[in-house]
Amino acid sequence: MKLFLIFSAMLSAALPVYGFVQEDPGNPVCILKTGMGDISVELYPREAPKTVENFIALSSGRKEFFDAARQQKVQRAFYDGLIFHRVIQDFMIQGGCPKGDGTGGPGFEFEDEINAAALGLDKIKAIQPDGRTHPYLLVRNPQDFYRVVLGPLYARMGIHSREQFEERKQEVEQRLQQITLKECYENLGYEYTDALPSRQPVRGVVAMANSGPGTNGSQFFIPLVDTPWLAGKHTVFGKVIEGMDVVDRIGVVPVSEGGKPRTDVVIQSLRLYERKQPE
Repeated sequence: MKLFLIFSAMLSAALPVYGFVQEDPGNPVCILKTGMGDISVELYPREAPKTVENFIALSSGRKEFFDAARQQKVQRAFYDGLIFHRVIQDFMIQGGCPKGDGTGGPGFEFEDEINAAALGLDKIKAIQPDGRTHPYLLVRNPQDFYRVVLGPLYARMGIHSREQFEERKQEVEQRLQQITLKECYENLGYEYTDALPSRQPVRGVVAMANSGPGTNGSQFFIPLVDTPWLAGKHTVFGKVIEGMDVVDRIGVVPVSEGGKPRTDVVIQSLRLYERKQPE
């Protein structure tokens, strides 16, 4: 009996103890283990149900994905052994790419889950009173302005020639005076829903990384600072509730060109936290 008690005490001491406090105790929590420490993430299924479902299914090995290295579909714990392939100090850390360079994914894509109105993007004018574009659009030159604002607006209005523009020039000017960030993003191909709540991409959230509208797969990022210019472009589906110090340490590791850590920061495992059942 004494040996059993000693063994039980040793086993309990060996198990990780998490002291996180959840916003909603009913939300699932994932534990992301790295060589630099553990990160606990509360997921938000009410805000991003498809995104959360995909994240849990991939991490648990319940969802089939395409293994580019083996050129076949497989089913295993997707994130185990992957790295944080992109780290930008004072911005974010990014992981979930099976190729380790930001170009890989699970072999499928799915849509964004974002409520632009809940984020206030329908109230922010793209062109400010002084005539400059809103800083969230990241317009640095005339080419950027045409690519982000003017060209997509022409396409939405069905303007395809100089002659058509001259005929509707006044209408174009009026639209530019009224266009919001939400409309600009919609012209770029983003689709929004009013059925779900959405959160701002602030420090410590977990959001989907993508290459444009509706291109979510497996890659995710954790901002090291508030990133309001990313609102409306990336689905926020969780938040770090314990281990933000680990995220911050990853955020300052030495990196090579492109932001890849010089020494791999490996995701050893990513699993749902199993709560201990009351006896």
